[in-house]
Amino acid sequence: MSVEVLITIPFSEKLIRQLSAVSPKINLTAISAANSSEISAEIWARTEVLYTGHVLPEPAQVPSLRWIQFHFAGIDRYFDEPVLQKDGLLVTTLSGAAAPQVAEHVLTMMLALSRKLPALLSTQKKSEWSKDRFELFSPFELNGRTVGIVGYGSIGRQIAHLLQPFGVTILATKRNGFDPRDDGYAVEGTGDPLGDLVHRLYPPQALRSMLKECNFIVVTVPMTTETNNMINATIFDALKPGSYLIDVSRGGIVNHNDLIEAIKNNKLAGAALDVFPEEPLPRSSPLWQNPNVIITPHISGGSQYYKDRAAALFSENLLRYLSGLQLYNLFDRKRGY
Repeated sequence: MSVEVLITIPFSEKLIRQLSAVSPKINLTAISAANSSEISAEIWARTEVLYTGHVLPEPAQVPSLRWIQFHFAGIDRYFDEPVLQKDGLLVTTLSGAAAPQVAEHVLTMMLALSRKLPALLSTQKKSEWSKDRFELFSPFELNGRTVGIVGYGSIGRQIAHLLQPFGVTILATKRNGFDPRDDGYAVEGTGDPLGDLVHRLYPPQALRSMLKECNFIVVTVPMTTETNNMINATIFDALKPGSYLIDVSRGGIVNHNDLIEAIKNNKLAGAALDVFPEEPLPRSSPLWQNPNVIITPHISGGSQYYKDRAAALFSENLLRYLSGLQLYNLFDRKRGY
């Protein structure tokens, strides 16, 4: 019998052919849909594997459904969807597929903050050639600094990979700090599968101790009950003066009220934020006007290669599914990711 696969994301014909060629056992249906009503009852009824972004059926519509592969790494917004409560259902995320572009975004923000790029662009807009330019724009060089990565997953590992030429010390938190290895999905040639690039690993409980040592804090953890409000006033109070924060995780992990106070009181020299507790970020937020903050509208995962990398991961998981092997990025309800 064939495995009925439904894809609701608008993949190109090339990628659909690539996925169909994974195995002759696959019967693939591709329907670019905005909601579940655009999929016929007959197609839902026969679907065994669903690749989707946000188009989710009701449990009664999908008696044959065995596995949902999401098009994103963060799926916390879907935890309460009824179909995800289906007994025996496998749920996987796209963790690892977007790590290259998110890590590049982090490196861009790190260099922009350390080289005073926001202030430089401000003077350019005003056509100013500052007489005290060497004092105003004195860089905070990366060489010799310490970077703390909060969450040493696929993104954190690729950040460590990109930072190798810069002469920084890399510290990181990891749920199991005694095992530096990573057997999860990674784009070929990226990341740190053996954990060789981090100088020291800390358990999450030692986060505050780790960040006391850091000049840059990069937040990459998923949103769970444990990580919600993780970066708060207690953490900011422990930081070295002149530290920088970069957040590419999920909105709500960094407490923004505490963040605003930390910048106001010079506990932080600046921040680069790509995720927010409320999106879009309200116009009333003082973060918009803060000269030491770079705001990007949740785009760090964007890339012209996103769908290609997504299809590559899905291909790997389809092969594993057909072979009875454990899938990459299985969602664990107890952990919350």
